[in-house]
Amino acid sequence: MRCFVSIDLPDRLAGAVADAQERFADADGLRFVDPDDAHLTLFFLGDVDPDRQAGIEAALERAVEHATVDPFELRVGGFGVFPALDYISVVWAGVRDGAGVAETTRLNGAIERELESLGFEGDDHAFTPHVTLARMDDARGKEVVQRVVRETDPDLGAFRVEEIRLTESALTNNGPKYETLSSIGVRG
Repeated sequence: MRCFVSIDLPDRLAGAVADAQERFADADGLRFVDPDDAHLTLFFLGDVDPDRQAGIEAALERAVEHATVDPFELRVGGFGVFPALDYISVVWAGVRDGAGVAETTRLNGAIERELESLGFEGDDHAFTPHVTLARMDDARGKEVVQRVVRETDPDLGAFRVEEIRLTESALTNNGPKYETLSSIGVRG
């Protein structure tokens, strides 16, 4: 099974995610994420043997404990891209400074340490808390994306983070289908 650890956006923000994606409607070559599936990935595990689930869940429990993060408010807003405006593969909405950045970064660091101790590979770049809006399959709409990212600064809203989730991602012809395998409460 293919898995990741995330903070899921509440259903009430799906409309704001869709509105943010609409700003890129004229950009050819983009493949949009389903707004109902919007989330902030804390760690991507990749393919996981189902027999390892219990060990992963225990590691996530330890990570949350070591991160010493109480439930917190996370505000999503602004646009960005990976890896750079000259070469775009992902379009995202960020986490506003001071509104969840420190907490998500601490959670990511603690999760990464625990899961790396189980043999999973962390990212080779600095963690940037974000919600993926679209993936760019080709550069036809690059100039539109560049203009929107440079000229707009939307606020998608805020919500209280009280848990992280271990999620299975099944790839289908109609896009990924997500199933929550477990939830771990955030507590300081």
